[in-house]
Amino acid sequence: MLAQPFLDYYVILAATMLLCGIGALMGLSSSSVYSQSLGHGPYYFAIRQIGFLAVGALAAAVVSRLSEKHLRFLGGLAYAVVAVMLVLVLTSLGSDAGKGNQAWLILGPVSLQPSEFAKFALVLVGASYMASRRDEMATLKGVVIYLVLYGVIGLLVVAEGDLGTTMVIGLIMLAQMWNFGVPKRYMFTLIGLGLLTVLLLVVRTPYRAQRVLSFLHPDNGEMTSQQPLSAIYALATGGWWGVGIGASRQKWGGLYDGAQTDFVFAVLGEEMGLMGTLAVILLFTMLVWAGVRTAMRQDSLFRRSAASTATAWIAAQAVINISVSLNVLPVVGVPLPFISIGGSALVSVLLAVGTILACARTEPAARRSIEASRRTAPARVTSVVDGGHRG
Repeated sequence: MLAQPFLDYYVILAATMLLCGIGALMGLSSSSVYSQSLGHGPYYFAIRQIGFLAVGALAAAVVSRLSEKHLRFLGGLAYAVVAVMLVLVLTSLGSDAGKGNQAWLILGPVSLQPSEFAKFALVLVGASYMASRRDEMATLKGVVIYLVLYGVIGLLVVAEGDLGTTMVIGLIMLAQMWNFGVPKRYMFTLIGLGLLTVLLLVVRTPYRAQRVLSFLHPDNGEMTSQQPLSAIYALATGGWWGVGIGASRQKWGGLYDGAQTDFVFAVLGEEMGLMGTLAVILLFTMLVWAGVRTAMRQDSLFRRSAASTATAWIAAQAVINISVSLNVLPVVGVPLPFISIGGSALVSVLLAVGTILACARTEPAARRSIEASRRTAPARVTSVVDGGHRG
């Protein structure tokens, strides 16, 4: 069974579809209270999320059919467009959407978060650069040029004040470098500089420092500690089977605007119980397992890097978000892939899945299977010849 040529493809597709289904359900449940508090109907955010899900599914389907050449071109195009959008966010077209970070680009009735699409662009651009210059990645010059590609986008995201996305971009970069075997001295240096940068950003920003202090001292009575504590209450209340879909109590005040974003896993645990949370973790595990298998089976450096890095991106965000809900990490503002409300994040992560699917379709065994099916396909009947006798 494990040797089936399209096993990875179908496991990735099935896990993604199930996670998106759970996400649509939890989007409706977790956002209803907050939506009404803003004067909207209870289905406002859920309907928007389903619309973005349709767009993301279509985009993923298109990307999954692209060849390596077209994926490389898409990466370069996405990088250029995202860089321009990130610059525009810092102008009057940008908005903080009430979140404290100027990370949204307002284009008429639509608001986008370009930093989410930056992750997708960097996965493809980084993979393309490394695959084209594999030997140079062992030299300081090659590493510096690679870092410039990430640095341009990373600095723009830092300028927006989005620490969570900056951390995820850093993890994507490290995963890509590790996959290509970049010398450890460069990686350890970058890890040290990254930790120092995060520390400086936390110290220089009062609300981030307060989050860390509240994490270290959850009983200090500060308002910033209310959401993490409410998340723990939600998970504890859920028990084995949960209190039922839509019956969460913590989304009515304790989790406030985080019920459908940073702490959606807590609402899921309260309503679906331990069995529901384990099912979601299992689906993410299946997706990551198949993504790693896909990367390991590639005979192209580009596809191997793209598949492994996209998989690492999804895994990192899932681990961070779930850890925040479990109060293992302080709040960093990272959405749970496929499940948290957020159109840009959903479309972006579906593009990542489309990339992994494109790589899964081109595994050597899958290619041989496709070629064999084409050779054995019956000939098409194009005309009918009457061989009978007329009399």
